[in-house]
Amino acid sequence: MGNADLRELAAIEEISFDEVAGSVVAVDAHNWLYRYLTTTVKWTREEVYTTADGTEVANLVGAVQGLPKFFEHDLTPVFVFDGAVTDLKEAELDARREQRERYESQLEDAREREDEVAVARLESRTQRLTDTIVETTRELLGLLDVPVVDAPAEGEAQAAHMARRGHVDYVGTEDYDALLFGAPRTLRQLTSSGNPELMDLDATLAAHDLTWEQLVDAAILCGTDFNEGVSGIGPATAVSLLHEHGDLLTVCEAEGYHIDQADRIRQLFLDPAVDSDVTVDTDIDPDLDAARAFVIEEWEIEESEVERGFGRIEQALVQTGLDKWT
Repeated sequence: MGNADLRELAAIEEISFDEVAGSVVAVDAHNWLYRYLTTTVKWTREEVYTTADGTEVANLVGAVQGLPKFFEHDLTPVFVFDGAVTDLKEAELDARREQRERYESQLEDAREREDEVAVARLESRTQRLTDTIVETTRELLGLLDVPVVDAPAEGEAQAAHMARRGHVDYVGTEDYDALLFGAPRTLRQLTSSGNPELMDLDATLAAHDLTWEQLVDAAILCGTDFNEGVSGIGPATAVSLLHEHGDLLTVCEAEGYHIDQADRIRQLFLDPAVDSDVTVDTDIDPDLDAARAFVIEEWEIEESEVERGFGRIEQALVQTGLDKWT
């Protein structure tokens, strides 16, 4: 189910940061990082985040700019990184790769034309999370003593599982699929200015008289990252069919639909691969001096691009009274 479809169904309300202060948030690390990575590339000179040997680490600029938002609002982030990719998602990733290759070709044309606006736009669209980007982000988080969790598969699924088990208070992601993975409460807009949005699973189910399983079934009918969906079916039709027939199998039998590996896709959302033994230690002690040295000296990031971010982190530790951060 695309973002627009799930947005149409999801129970979402804007809330204030005061309402969630003191909470622990399991952040979909790849989703969060990609947004800051693309923003940095779009609006920052390339030489700012490129080392002498040509390695691009725009992620370090983005992360230092993005992390203060948690600390300033007394939120403890726990970054959950993706693990293995299921074979069912390979088609989606192949499609994204092909799209990125098209953008890369357009980028070369824009550079030849010296079209700076198009270059900036296309550079952000061709970004990908390289091993170096993931590894350097993890090392920075380690120096700041921010908890990191490795998911066996989908990071979002692991984050949702942690929230359902009470290990964290919220899932943090811009992806509406958090609903399908069963995240009880999701904070969105953590990478944007302004207040966050709260996406509530129970309120979503109640608003449409659905069970969690039926919500997943509706998504499969419309299409997910793992399947195309049935042509012509949108969220309203999917909900109506489930009210009439009860579940995905019965809908398909009654209407003559066929969805490849529907049962397996259903289980990927309802019973995904997760680590049930994960623990989260929020008694943390950041080393700001070491983090600064890592970003500025070891990875040659211009100090002017990150010093404000580090300053905001340092100030937040004092102003919010976060004893666990001092």
